[in-house]
Amino acid sequence: MKNLKTVFAAGSAMIALGLGATGAHAATATADATAEILQQVQIAQVSDLNFGTIVPDTAASGVVSIAANAAGTRNCAANLTCAGAASVSSASFNVTGANGLNVDVTGLGGLTQLSDGTNNMPITLGGSSTVLAMTGSAVPLYVGGSLSVAANQPAGVYSGTFSVSVDYQ
Repeated sequence: MKNLKTVFAAGSAMIALGLGATGAHAATATADATAEILQQVQIAQVSDLNFGTIVPDTAASGVVSIAANAAGTRNCAANLTCAGAASVSSASFNVTGANGLNVDVTGLGGLTQLSDGTNNMPITLGGSSTVLAMTGSAVPLYVGGSLSVAANQPAGVYSGTFSVSVDYQ
């Protein structure tokens, strides 16, 4: 019986050494965890989109367009009379975000017509860019559009509201 205890003890010791041997070959590695917090993209409205004063034709429709640039250049169909050039402008916004990153511009499709409360005129909007590169200071975004004026369009002040969304790519 004593021999059996000795063999058992020797076997247990070998098993313990064998199990302990795997611990001797263990390795450890470390890694860092980081997070970068960026300033939120911001957009501020500077000016409204203004087509100026328009006199419709009695026989045919026409289109008035405003360029999506700083000048906000107006183009008036030959059969329309466009006045009020001093008030004409593209809409403009200042966009700020983290320097060196790009920002997507979306959301210009929401406004489809201008209305005086009773009558409507179809409008299509377009931005100066769909992607803006942030420079560390305000980056301008311009919105222009095309307005379809019907023959004998009823007199009135037509308006509508649109929004522009910006977010990091």
